[in-house]
Amino acid sequence: MQLPPKVTERAFDRLAEIGAADQGKALRVAVEGGGCSGFQYEIQLDTPASDDLVLEGKGEKVVVDSVSLPFLSNATIDFADELIGARFVIENPNATSSCGCGTSFSI
Repeated sequence: MQLPPKVTERAFDRLAEIGAADQGKALRVAVEGGGCSGFQYEIQLDTPASDDLVLEGKGEKVVVDSVSLPFLSNATIDFADELIGARFVIENPNATSSCGCGTSFSI
């Protein structure tokens, strides 16, 4: 059974900080072929589409398209503010391996 991804409070807080909803945008998390491990995450501000799964919190939205959804089943979308920089990160239980850049993975 596929479970939708979860979005942490930190991720929604960061979207509120950058004013995504005020611009009519949502955080789009997509999975595309490519990258050094077979698949890669595309994370960007985008306008929600009619067939997106919409995850809402704190007045902000995170959207996932129907093609990417199976790859993100039960994943956690988070925001990390570390020494190497601040970025949205995906903790994905479906990934069997990932590369050092954190944006590429394999299943």
